[in-house]
Amino acid sequence: MNAGSQRRLNWLVWLTLAGTLFTTVVMLVGAWTRLVDAGLGCPDWPGCYGKLLVPDSEHAYLHHPDAPLDPFKASMEMFHRYLATLLGIVVLLVVRLGWSQRRQAAYPWRLSLVLLVAVIIQGAFGAYTVTLKLWPQVVTLHLLGGMCVLALFLWLHLRLRRLRRTHDAPRRQPTPWWGMAAGLLVLQLALGGWVSSNYAGIACQGMPTCNGEWWPSMDVSEGFHLTQTVGPNYLHGQLHADARTAIHMGHRLGGLLLGVALIMLWWRTRLAPGMAGPMRLVVALFAIQCLIGAANVLMWLPLWLALVHTAGAIALSMGLLWAWWQWRYACVDIKSKRGCAEVLKLQMS
Repeated sequence: MNAGSQRRLNWLVWLTLAGTLFTTVVMLVGAWTRLVDAGLGCPDWPGCYGKLLVPDSEHAYLHHPDAPLDPFKASMEMFHRYLATLLGIVVLLVVRLGWSQRRQAAYPWRLSLVLLVAVIIQGAFGAYTVTLKLWPQVVTLHLLGGMCVLALFLWLHLRLRRLRRTHDAPRRQPTPWWGMAAGLLVLQLALGGWVSSNYAGIACQGMPTCNGEWWPSMDVSEGFHLTQTVGPNYLHGQLHADARTAIHMGHRLGGLLLGVALIMLWWRTRLAPGMAGPMRLVVALFAIQCLIGAANVLMWLPLWLALVHTAGAIALSMGLLWAWWQWRYACVDIKSKRGCAEVLKLQMS
């Protein structure tokens, strides 16, 4: 690798790290925008009442007489949009800098293109979130899309860091335990988004029981009716109490299944070189996230704590992704008397 390529690679390593951190900020700002009911602060897209900046009340009324202007909510919504636009520019810079590196052996060019496509799709979800008036299906997909962009940024950063070390190490093969944990994590993220988009966070009062019962009255078919028609406005939700209770209980049960899967994964990987620390971190993050979730219910969902719960979901997701990275490569990055094959044989015996 010549000096110019090495310099561009160094820039890409730092740029993808900045992109990872900035994506986290954009997601948290988006979560706060939703929590303060500013998701429809601007009733149109991409502008706000037809303007690139928040207009005055008179202009807003002339443009959208059915949607009175709330300056704070409109400013919050536009702030989130501008941050998302900057994130898109960061992705374009990553692709631009990587163009000259695309023929280099082991350079993750395809992953860079996947990241670009994911950001474009995420932008479309952002537009539909507004134009479809917070339709829960789109809001949930928007959340999952943000997690996808974040995961791609982190994975690309790790790939580029490894490429900078000028070697491509062998990998451990995946096991069904990793697939199960990852699948349940995605399911739990989707359930969390469904709880949030249907305003079911306090549908259950009390913990660990729900409304004084272990198995309360629920309307599962209505709560998880994914093909419902697009209504005029989903701000504050449209489902009745039993449907929201079903959604909330589904999120709790999903968390229980995820916890069992993560503990089993920790048990199966604890002897592998380099895995004790990452998996302990994942289990600890999950335990903290459970405590935050319980506190949200017991404290009637204070906004700041709901935001912390979102941050916990991000931390848990990135922790599991980092643990998976360690599983792939730690056996060659960390000196050990036992090779990966021997460790795996010991685990499966």
